[in-house]
Amino acid sequence: MRCLETAIRSLRLLTRADNLAGMRRTIVLAAVFLAFLQLDAPRLSGQAPALRGFPSEGLSAQRALEEKFRAVPDPARLREYMQAMSAEPHVAGRPGSRKVADYALERFKSFGLNAVIEEHEAYMPWPIERRLEMVAPTGRAMLIQEPPVASDPDSTDIDQTPTFNAYSADGDVTGEVVYVNYGVPGDYEQLEKLGVSVKGKIVLARYGGSWRGIKPKVAYEHGAIGCLIFSDPKDDGFFQGEVYPDGPYRPEFGVQRGSVMDMPIHTGDPLTPGWGATAGGKKLPVSEAKTILKIPVMPIAWGDALPIFQAMRGP
Repeated sequence: MRCLETAIRSLRLLTRADNLAGMRRTIVLAAVFLAFLQLDAPRLSGQAPALRGFPSEGLSAQRALEEKFRAVPDPARLREYMQAMSAEPHVAGRPGSRKVADYALERFKSFGLNAVIEEHEAYMPWPIERRLEMVAPTGRAMLIQEPPVASDPDSTDIDQTPTFNAYSADGDVTGEVVYVNYGVPGDYEQLEKLGVSVKGKIVLARYGGSWRGIKPKVAYEHGAIGCLIFSDPKDDGFFQGEVYPDGPYRPEFGVQRGSVMDMPIHTGDPLTPGWGATAGGKKLPVSEAKTILKIPVMPIAWGDALPIFQAMRGP
């Protein structure tokens, strides 16, 4: 464990939650099969094997129907659907999400389904400003962005999802940094043994060891004012093997995005816990939402974490 006896100006996460209409349609096709226990009976000569849940007189029709369904899936058509729906970023609540929903609706209707889009208003965060800067012992602005990869045209997409943790608090905080390993309760017990406190500090945790949302929650419970989460190459990087684009592991400036919502309290829209997020309906003020974190959180690459480690002093 090491703590940094210096200051990091950090975590300006002005999160705009536009209450964009969810624009999502969940269509669940549920096939319910009720299996009945049947008494064993002598099988007649030439009779097809029994099919649990279907009487013997219905076997031929059922098997014919199943064969008909097996002939439907077409790899080329599935590839077409996948390419159309994944061609552009489609984060929930963003225009790309609506585009995918409209495409799915059109396809469902072409299949003869009575499909519709139902709209709901959910609190969907999207960052409008992010900054991470070390102000002492030397000044340094961190990249906090994934650089383009020559072999990957999607890496230059102007609508690329920014590196951020959804449902972080907004904030502009400056403070000393304490490295907290994976940022789980046991790590704070070790820090306490070393006489290191995170109260009023920004914690630097690495991904792994727990779900990402646990790290800032536990940091806040110990008095931290902000949280940085980085991908350690020992867990997800060159230590494990070739990094992207030559392999599957995270490169120097690759960043793991994702929600840090306090889901153990409840899942779903933070502003409508227990009731539907209907347009114009009842919604909690953001300040009263229990699943939005109380401190700003930012995911960073190990390439941005490295200068912080290099400047660290202390136990």
